[in-house]
Amino acid sequence: MRDYEQEVREDARLIILKALALQTDERLHSGYLGAELERFGIDRPREWIHSELEWLAEIGAVVLTRPGSVLVATLAEKGARHLRRGIVIPGIKRPSRPGE
Repeated sequence: MRDYEQEVREDARLIILKALALQTDERLHSGYLGAELERFGIDRPREWIHSELEWLAEIGAVVLTRPGSVLVATLAEKGARHLRRGIVIPGIKRPSRPGE
């Protein structure tokens, strides 16, 4: 049986990538991403969101900048390829096929 916390992390990472992809410039700051996660029932503290963003940056799915106390995430090509189902990134939920 899968670990519940791991499933939440994988869902949150996919939600973050999708939220970034919806933006014209493919970037958002951690405060907006926290609100987006809350829409999906994932209510976690800022430190948790920052650690997930840092994990996504370590694997090359996003690029981070820190203008002050927030993190700004920008979707990287690797993250975009995962969303297009061109690659699978272990640790991030796989997106559904279009129309599913």
